[in-house]
Amino acid sequence: MRAPDRLCFVLALLLLTSAATRDGLNRWVATTQLPSLLSETSVEVLDRSGQMLRVYTVGDGRWRMAVTSDWVDSRYLDMLIAFEDKRFYSHAGVDPWAILRAFGQAVWNGRLISGGSTLTMQVARLLEDSGTGHWRGKLRQIRVALALERQFSKDEILTLYLSRAPYGGNLEGIRAATLAWFGKEPARLTPAEAALLVALPQSPEARRPDRNRPQARLARARVLSRMQYAGVLGAEAISGALTEPVPYRRRPFPALAPHLSDLALARDPLVRRHDLTLDLTVQQDLEKMLETSMQGLPANVSAAVVAADHRSGEIIASVGSASFGSGDARQGYVDMTRALRSPGSTLKPLVYAMAFDRGLVHPQTLINDRPVAFGSYAPQNFDGKFRGELPVAEALRQSLNIPVVLLMDQIGPAHLMDALRRAGVQTELPGDQAGLAVALGGVGITLTDLVQLYATLANGGQARQLHWHKAVPDKGPASQIVSRAAAWQISDILAGSAPPRGGAAGQLAYKTGTSYGHRDAWAVGFDGAHVIGVWIGRPDGTPVPGAFGGELAAPILFDAFQRLKRQTDPLPPPPPETLIVSTAQLPQALRRFSGREAVFQAPEDALKLVFPPDGVRLTGVDGALVVKVQDGKPPFTWLANGAPVQTGVHRRETALSGLSEGFSTLSVIDAKGQSARVTVRID
Repeated sequence: MRAPDRLCFVLALLLLTSAATRDGLNRWVATTQLPSLLSETSVEVLDRSGQMLRVYTVGDGRWRMAVTSDWVDSRYLDMLIAFEDKRFYSHAGVDPWAILRAFGQAVWNGRLISGGSTLTMQVARLLEDSGTGHWRGKLRQIRVALALERQFSKDEILTLYLSRAPYGGNLEGIRAATLAWFGKEPARLTPAEAALLVALPQSPEARRPDRNRPQARLARARVLSRMQYAGVLGAEAISGALTEPVPYRRRPFPALAPHLSDLALARDPLVRRHDLTLDLTVQQDLEKMLETSMQGLPANVSAAVVAADHRSGEIIASVGSASFGSGDARQGYVDMTRALRSPGSTLKPLVYAMAFDRGLVHPQTLINDRPVAFGSYAPQNFDGKFRGELPVAEALRQSLNIPVVLLMDQIGPAHLMDALRRAGVQTELPGDQAGLAVALGGVGITLTDLVQLYATLANGGQARQLHWHKAVPDKGPASQIVSRAAAWQISDILAGSAPPRGGAAGQLAYKTGTSYGHRDAWAVGFDGAHVIGVWIGRPDGTPVPGAFGGELAAPILFDAFQRLKRQTDPLPPPPPETLIVSTAQLPQALRRFSGREAVFQAPEDALKLVFPPDGVRLTGVDGALVVKVQDGKPPFTWLANGAPVQTGVHRRETALSGLSEGFSTLSVIDAKGQSARVTVRID
């Protein structure tokens, strides 16, 4: 035994047996300046049932987690006390008998056999990070231990040990140890696990299981042997524990929902525990699903998904990217659930619902998908084709652009923006005010807000404020954005959309969308209980050639629902006020869409002079000017500046002669007396 070791034991013995007076010892202890007992503990993010989603290291890079003795397996505590300090609950911080025993063993054997430190003295050493061999350090530990015992209960001192003891590497405290070495909380431990945890703090680096398994196994066996002698474990339990394998690696700490966890930490960095509404199993499944779904896509394409219970407004999963990390091609560190992107056609259902409520159309109203222009704005369908007359429900299912813009023109873009605001959706316009193009995605919106909008439709048209933190206060009464009947009609229409390959028909009300230039592919849908939204694209906003929501995002949406639950919840029945009739049974004004100004407009089959166009300047007219009409009933009468030029014309194209240079007004009258005219200039 080294001289300093013998000296520290002698000093301790003299201190306890030969103090000058009891009052002197009391003053010595009472005037002890204790080290700080406060230490930073890891921030923990938990799911709806208290399971750990994510945990953060403390400032010095260590894993140090909050714990109390009642969180720990009682058998481990019994083994710890039996091995380290069997008179823990009876001594005052220093155990004279343990010191005498250790001193006697050291003198007899010429080396240190067992230590005389109590658990309280070990806590003193951990609090000050002091060594064990220097006599001044040992004396300081004795003084701090005596002071601790006077100010704190045994359970509080034990808790300090459980939160500070080293377990190898950057692991501090029993919870960090059990999570790293066994992948579980310390509430239930096997005898083998408990024995290893008792042994590790004595020599945490030399006995690390991932670096020196033989030493870890030997130390564990020594603890188990002592437990039989102490009567804590029986021979059968020890025999089984000795055969249990020693862990060979550290397990990673939970790291689910990284984006939402970071957001919770950023919003309230002083809180050490955040309880979220997420479901750990669903979150884990959707993270894996999204990463797998990126196989075969370009390396810089990412994806995001949000799932929520539209009945409660609780977000149960939020995956901000296909692979979280800083530096990968997918830019996985960017939370795409909160990025403002063009939603493509996914706002169309809200426009149609608003049109239903305003009495403009019914799902079975016929609407004309034809060329149309609003000043310089001439919307086109995604394939450049026109379908002619078709029911409104079918126009929505086919996601045609022209019909929804016709309705948007009647409703007014400002009213759509107001409905989005009342639904709790934050938007960003590319200009000063909304135009008709907002119906086709000409506005910025986040995936989370889009899911919130569809939660409103799924919730009978009543705004449903989504939330992901349990501490979110009640928002109060919700606004009715569209009527129950309109919301049901939309869900009924969307449920009739053809599912992607392998998906079951009629179980989800869903809509896909593709933003301008193929920058964003979307799919969002709901059943009777849940709503899920999917986004695919490049975080930097550059195009993904050939990307369509129906081809990329829709299969992921259906896959997400399958992972969420075995079968979907049925959509609700129609409210009693819903009008469910065929086109022929609708009131006359609702059978065909014509707009509010239809009473002042000529009928669609009215006579039209289609050539030459009004106001055109013509050159090279050599004796005759070719004119054309559309619709109307022949025969036609043609006039130039009010004078008849030709009568009884049955053809829709003819040539007028005798026109003079300068301005001329050309008119045509059909057999029903309908007329049309244009003014032209002939040079």
